[in-house]
Amino acid sequence: MSAPEPTGAPIDPWVAEFLVHLATDRGASEYTHRNYSEALAEFHDWHTTERQTQPNWRTLQRDDFRGFLRHLSRRELSRATIHLTFSALRTFYKFLIRRGHVAASPIRSLAMPKPERRLPKFVTVAQAKALLETPLREWEKECRAGEQPPEKASFLRDAALLETIYSCGLRISEVCGLRVGDLNQTERLVRVRGKGKKEREVPIGQPALHAILQYWQALPRAPLPEGPVFQAQADSEEPIRPAQVQLRLKRYLVAAGLDPRLTPHKLRHSFATHLLDHGADLRSVQELLGHRNLSTTQIYTHVTTERLKAAYDAAHPRA
Repeated sequence: MSAPEPTGAPIDPWVAEFLVHLATDRGASEYTHRNYSEALAEFHDWHTTERQTQPNWRTLQRDDFRGFLRHLSRRELSRATIHLTFSALRTFYKFLIRRGHVAASPIRSLAMPKPERRLPKFVTVAQAKALLETPLREWEKECRAGEQPPEKASFLRDAALLETIYSCGLRISEVCGLRVGDLNQTERLVRVRGKGKKEREVPIGQPALHAILQYWQALPRAPLPEGPVFQAQADSEEPIRPAQVQLRLKRYLVAAGLDPRLTPHKLRHSFATHLLDHGADLRSVQELLGHRNLSTTQIYTHVTTERLKAAYDAAHPRA
């Protein structure tokens, strides 16, 4: 009998309290909130099916979580997915300890499968350039195809948004959360609210800044300082949502002849890889990306090293 699909709904008052804490106190992204909610729901569903009772977080033992780990492994999930699930459970128990609900975490020191070494995917400089030019080419294509010219503002927005992700190395949640007042046009800087509500300032390139100004000029009304940089619709002051960005990106990837499975995060990977390829130091890239730990940024050095090795093997006569 297969385990039921996780419900994603709050399981009990402690879980509900934790999810509120994630959204308010920690300022977690909607992806983190969703992933943690699904992980807790999946453990609840497994425990209810396997143990015939809902989990009591205060009395659960390490063997319970070993059983859950075996269950996930039998489903042939990736190691990264398993680690993400247990990261959610660990964070939940840290929260319960801080609130005085439990005395200790039963997951502490639980042996986990060694994570896979996965190098981040990225697009080349030429591919990035082609992708960034695609929104306006698509608008021109639609103009030629139909009698009624399509509304241009959404294509200008998409071009500016992709330029900004690539120019600043932003996460999708960060670019969707940008406010007009976050842009310092004189200094060419952007104030970014990252994970855990941490703010950082990053440079923005002239092409991205120019694309944003072009987009704003196409709107029916000039955006207010507290309004979003990228609106969901030209006549709306609501910010564009991540799901909308992903849907529009997929269209442009297909039009540019690139893999439609690439995500906005791959533009962030490309930003980091291209900086390192052109001589940027690792500490600077860490600050630009908003990484807490340098080890997170170091994965990009593996990308550049692998490319250097490939070039060496292909070109050196005695490789």
